[in-house]
Amino acid sequence: MKFIVSSTALLKELQLAGSVLNNSNTLPILDNFLFEIKDKSLSISASDIETILTTSLEIESKEEGAIAVPARLLLDTLKTFADQPLTFSVDEKTFAIEISSAEGRYSLNGQNPNDFPKTTDIEDAANVKLKGDILAEAFGKTLFATSSDELRPVMTGIFCQLDPNDITFVSTDAHKLVRYKRTDVSCSETAAFILPKKPVTILKNALSGSEEECTITFNKKNASFTFGKRKLTCLLIDGAYPNYEAVIPKENPNKLTIERGTFQNSIKRVSIFANKTTHQVRLKLAGSELAISAEDLDFSNKANERLTCNYAGDDMEIGFNSRFLSEMLSNIDSNNIVFSMSAPNRAGIITPETPRQEGEDVLMLVMPVMLNN
Repeated sequence: MKFIVSSTALLKELQLAGSVLNNSNTLPILDNFLFEIKDKSLSISASDIETILTTSLEIESKEEGAIAVPARLLLDTLKTFADQPLTFSVDEKTFAIEISSAEGRYSLNGQNPNDFPKTTDIEDAANVKLKGDILAEAFGKTLFATSSDELRPVMTGIFCQLDPNDITFVSTDAHKLVRYKRTDVSCSETAAFILPKKPVTILKNALSGSEEECTITFNKKNASFTFGKRKLTCLLIDGAYPNYEAVIPKENPNKLTIERGTFQNSIKRVSIFANKTTHQVRLKLAGSELAISAEDLDFSNKANERLTCNYAGDDMEIGFNSRFLSEMLSNIDSNNIVFSMSAPNRAGIITPETPRQEGEDVLMLVMPVMLNN
């Protein structure tokens, strides 16, 4: 089997597929890319058993066949080439591979392509189509709030709720929660599933800025995302997602409106002086003034700043983890934010003053921390 392919075109597709690979695998075949040639097209697959990504590109070839190619060795080699045609010659009996370039020849050992995990069709599936950039935006806004606690696997992923009127994406780690809703897209039927963090990260990067349509196909166990010549299939997280609506306070009479960048920079500066375990910052609201302070009693460090703001509500003092606040402020695309609160022991809600685009609804919830008076 022999084929000719552009080095840069191949590298681009391999780098995307390579994002699926693990650093260590129990099955040696998972350290390889699966190359399959048919009708002058090269299909490339990478798998970690739970997630499989397949992509393809046009090549020059008069033959058909398949080979499993060592992933890291091939990636490291391709990164050194300027754009040029590469000729791959494969012995399908011994799985020996020879690559010819303008500079020289390189030999490596492949593996039996029949050992590579097979992709199966998703049975009894439902479908929904979304623009790639909408999906990437939803994943980008929610990914940071997922949990890393493997004892609660449902919270390590993103909850996708599809309804006839809107589509909602939710993530939480019990300290913070993000709900990203789109009212300008919908699904013909009601459905919900939990996507693992790894495929979400891959899709966010692959679909960012993409205008092309992504078709989501899913059942109770699996989901696949097809966009252009690429397809990612993954196992879904099994379990019931927490009732996130129940933890979002409905009555929040105290509203702080402030310039996002100013607030974020102040939080960053003051938090340098906070306790390194709690990362606690104190917000004191009175009239049109916001006082932000932090203190580390162990080292006698403290800082405070005063900002002018637009505040409507009762005077109050409330504490938050500065890291959580900074993360949320970094993930809001708005010049001004509205921080809605009810009491020092109730969650605060951050929303953009004006949505970035029509049909977008972003809500970020952060739990307070106990103040040490």
